Amino acid sequence: MSSPAERVKMEDARAPLRNALSVDVEEYFQVSALAPAVPRSSWEQRPSRVEASVDALLELFARHDARATFFTLGWVAERRPGLVRRVVDAGHELASHGYAHDRVTSFTRETFREDLTRAKGILEDIGGVAVRGYRAPSFSIDATTPWALETIRETGHVYSSSIYPIQHDHYGMPDAPRWPYQPLDGEAFWELPVATARLMNRNLPAAGGGYFRLLPYFWSKRLLRRINQVDEKPAIFYFHPWEIDPDQPRVGGLPLKSRFRHYVNLAHMKDRLDRLLGDFRWDRIDRVFLESAP
Repeated sequence: MSSPAERVKMEDARAPLRNALSVDVEEYFQVSALAPAVPRSSWEQRPSRVEASVDALLELFARHDARATFFTLGWVAERRPGLVRRVVDAGHELASHGYAHDRVTSFTRETFREDLTRAKGILEDIGGVAVRGYRAPSFSIDATTPWALETIRETGHVYSSSIYPIQHDHYGMPDAPRWPYQPLDGEAFWELPVATARLMNRNLPAAGGGYFRLLPYFWSKRLLRRINQVDEKPAIFYFHPWEIDPDQPRVGGLPLKSRFRHYVNLAHMKDRLDRLLGDFRWDRIDRVFLESAP
């Protein structure tokens, strides 16, 4: 008969893979799709809702004993430092989402470096921890920004999770690798793409966001199971705090497509997350990917 310690080890060996949970921390009014109707000059006058949503997520994650990576805007951290400290105190990873949700394609190499350095410094000063990861707003690293990943490394980041290998009208690099890779000639820097499932010779989005709200839950569950069981790989999932906030103020003057993408199924998102957290094992990006890196 095996000892208790041996049984625990055997059970852990049979347990499903740990997937990586990530949250892109931004206010509802900072979403790229809303930018034409929400001038930057109006941000300070709009009601802030991000702190209450993050606190609700921290409670939900604690209930499922899940840990996550919080890619946080420097702009939010400056105005809500208590939010940042609660994320760190709860054992989650603090990472950068840039300063004010500007797309990488809007920068030059030098202005991008300034944005990265500014956001990283703010987050580290408030959180009291090293910021190792970065995610580009709207997955906005593409073929027009060949300097972006090198600049992220040069500013002290260890990894990026900024490339979504799908075809999309606003972002995506469908020919990019689906799995973690070192894009800078073997240097100790990683690009960690968010999850896709390969079906019918196409990469299908499996990482969350609007697809998770729009499509039935069983579809996301099926794709993530496929990644874990067929590909035998961990997946990176993402979403935003505003997605669990159905009472957020509505922004007028939006095109129909933008309005649909932003507001569809907000009322059901928290329940879906609750199911997702129960159906899979979740941890921080750094623990899932960097601890096992060569």
